[in-house]
Amino acid sequence: MNTIYQEKYQKEHVTKFPIEEKKIGFTTAPSGSLQNLRTTARKFISGNDTKVPEGYTVEPIMTGLSLPTDLAFAPDGTLFVSEGGSSWPTRPYMPARIIRVRPSGEVDTIQMDIQAGPRGIAYKDGELYMAIKGGYFTRIVKYNLETKKLINLIDQLPNGGWHEPGGPVFGPDGLMYFGQGSVSQQGVVLPQGFTVDIAKHPLAHDVPGQDITLTGNNCWSRDPIAPYPYMVETGGFKPFKTPAKKGEQIKGELFCSSGVWRSKPDGTDVELLAWGIRNPFGMAINNEGDLYVADNDFEEKSARAIAEDPDRIWHVKIAKQPYGSIKSPDWYGFPDICGDGLPVNHESHLPLKGEPALPIIENPPQWAGPAAYLEKPHSCMCKMDFCTSEAFGFKGDLFATEWGTLAPLNTPRKEALTHGFKVIRLNVKTGKAEDFFTNHQPGPASYFGTGGLERPVSCKFHPDGKSLYVLDFGTVRVTTSYMLAFAHTGVIWKITKK
Repeated sequence: MNTIYQEKYQKEHVTKFPIEEKKIGFTTAPSGSLQNLRTTARKFISGNDTKVPEGYTVEPIMTGLSLPTDLAFAPDGTLFVSEGGSSWPTRPYMPARIIRVRPSGEVDTIQMDIQAGPRGIAYKDGELYMAIKGGYFTRIVKYNLETKKLINLIDQLPNGGWHEPGGPVFGPDGLMYFGQGSVSQQGVVLPQGFTVDIAKHPLAHDVPGQDITLTGNNCWSRDPIAPYPYMVETGGFKPFKTPAKKGEQIKGELFCSSGVWRSKPDGTDVELLAWGIRNPFGMAINNEGDLYVADNDFEEKSARAIAEDPDRIWHVKIAKQPYGSIKSPDWYGFPDICGDGLPVNHESHLPLKGEPALPIIENPPQWAGPAAYLEKPHSCMCKMDFCTSEAFGFKGDLFATEWGTLAPLNTPRKEALTHGFKVIRLNVKTGKAEDFFTNHQPGPASYFGTGGLERPVSCKFHPDGKSLYVLDFGTVRVTTSYMLAFAHTGVIWKITKK
């Protein structure tokens, strides 16, 4: 641990948080009773306003969720839904919790008294594993559903910034796989995420997974806490207002940002597989042990603006190597290479808005691409799941959610306004994808005043293999200067083969 904030803030931000279970009133219900909602932000829901392939049906089975982030199933069909809480701008403020829906229809919750809630959940052997975002560190924890005991497994993943943890997911090898996105949006800590990031965590910064040398290409930006316009200089892998020097060497660490790891289920013997993945929020492993990780593109704004960087899904091939054998992790490009393998300062990535980017790393590692799949910029690839059953069809294909664009906040390009807002089906062998669950028109349902999809954030197959559950984050308002998420607008959709 050689970063400043790891020494200063470790005790404060890795303490165990209180857990409480209690029953609540709402339950799942047939779709006909879920048409009209009690919120003006999303007034009604209708499967008729969505499209799925011929031979499949779709219906909403649960509504009123607040800022949901992930789904998990127990083998008996018990469904767990994580609600992330108000760690980003929301209306109204909502606490973090896990909702449990038993096969009988009974619903209860696991309440959490924490600032930022679970971003990913997984069930294994009577315990719920969670990736908890908040403070200067992300934590991987497990909660025993019988004893109600909570244990911190890993509490050293650098955070305090914009991006999310990925996983945890379990492979056929029984190992736990998880990730953590970059602290910065663009490779340098800048004030555009002030209220979410540096106001709360002024010492946070990115940490490399390998030894690197810096170019000294710093960014100038305003200081948001200065009483008058005051410009400051910040370098990559540095806290805000700290410049980097040309030729400066930064030591790589096991617990880096933009990383993907695996470990034993108890969190021991952690192994870094890869780094340089900007936001590895979605992770999935097929029956052959192949690891796929979703990743989000750079943004076209502010200092170090980068245009037309495609969203992507990486095939992290190094994960097929024997556990414990990794000598050097793979590098997937952050903060200097876009998803298409081109440098951030390539002419095809020059911005219409903001200051063009310059390389941060003087001696970059070998790029581990190309991507298994490239998607349109600003589609916001999220969580994924493999189909493992002939009962649903498309066995072996990867189903991936696309939360949808943050344009015009993160790009001035009008064509980006409708990117995402759907679930795709990817054949990982051919690299070809097709839309699987969409609205009749591209974009969120609220834009057209319909009752269809808003922002798909996760999907999971039921243990019986017959249906796909899609978690819809809910309504989000985006302008050129802010985003605002609305509670009580999240939905679970169920897609079944006729």
